[in-house]
Amino acid sequence: MSSKPEFVEYVAEQCCGAGTITYKKMFGEYGLYCDGKIFALVCGDEFFVKITEAGKKYGLPEKPPYDGAKNYFLVEDTDNADFLTELVSAIVAELPEPKPKKPKNPNNKPKGE
Repeated sequence: MSSKPEFVEYVAEQCCGAGTITYKKMFGEYGLYCDGKIFALVCGDEFFVKITEAGKKYGLPEKPPYDGAKNYFLVEDTDNADFLTELVSAIVAELPEPKPKKPKNPNNKPKGE
């Protein structure tokens, strides 16, 4: 079951105190980013955040967001914006900076020509 865009927008809005929150549709579900770092998934209208050492102190249950995925923390209380801001800030602080994107080939020539 894919997630409703309204739920994704709501979760993103609830987390906005942690930084600039954006989301992208990925494989029928959504990836959420904070200041360019992917930190969460929304799958089946459930909110999952990456597991980090800082995140462990919140005692959230672990669950895979989809079949075959590694575990994430399942965040069931999406109505508490203060909690989500604190949680997302702690998690994102531990995540590595995103890798710079490779420049696109402006001439559309195969590499090596």
